[in-house]
Amino acid sequence: MRFFTIFAVTLFFSQIAGIPAFSQVSGDGDSLQYADIADLSENAPIIAHVTVKKAIEVDPERAPNAPPNTRRFYIIASTNALIRGDGGIGETIRYVTDLPLDNRGRAPKIKKKPFIIFARRAPGSGDNVQLTAKDGQIAWTTSREQRIRSLVRELVAHDAPPAISRIASAFHVPGTIIGEGETQIFLETESGSPISITILKRAGQQRFWAVSLGEIVDEAARAPMRNSLLWYRLACFLPRQLPTSALAGNAPADARQASSDYQMVLNDLGDCPRSRQP
Repeated sequence: MRFFTIFAVTLFFSQIAGIPAFSQVSGDGDSLQYADIADLSENAPIIAHVTVKKAIEVDPERAPNAPPNTRRFYIIASTNALIRGDGGIGETIRYVTDLPLDNRGRAPKIKKKPFIIFARRAPGSGDNVQLTAKDGQIAWTTSREQRIRSLVRELVAHDAPPAISRIASAFHVPGTIIGEGETQIFLETESGSPISITILKRAGQQRFWAVSLGEIVDEAARAPMRNSLLWYRLACFLPRQLPTSALAGNAPADARQASSDYQMVLNDLGDCPRSRQP
């Protein structure tokens, strides 16, 4: 049994060489922002609530790429619930993670503790998985699991807003009355599905803006709610100003107005706070 465990660890390391993982082992249910959870969730084909059964410390010589002030562990965990994962996973899964050392140089005790892991299947390795981020193991709480489940439902919906690649073009058309006008901003996405932003200004009214998903601008569209997937796509990934290339073809005054309207959109979206590095 001892030989099998060592052999399994050695085999698994050979498959994940060069992919260090740093574990977050503490924190309350509010420590992660929406963007943190979205960053972790969208890149993880497998998301599961697990409980650690064994944490086998790895000889540092076998983990030369472990981050400083960490210790690498081979984890054997029981699956409590699968949050995301086509085809399911086994009752027991195995993965490698790097745990931070305390000020006395000791790793935290995680045996019997619950976590949420963000992972992918390790090629040809049965119940072995690979964490998809250096902090792809986070402390489990009921509220965290609920937040992640809600976000995953947004991610897998058939009409989920896609990731934004770039701003393709923007133009402003003045209205027939001074002070009126319309700006349209067209975004390219990784999936090829279009997203457009429309900003309208009517005489005596505040500027109004909305987002449309699809080829046709939806007159019933509205600005996204904060901490929604569409808000995340825009607030966290739009550039801080309109690219000059997107404004080609606009008269100077129209380009200035389009840039002003774009800044209003960014201001309304607000910042994209994160407590971790994406």
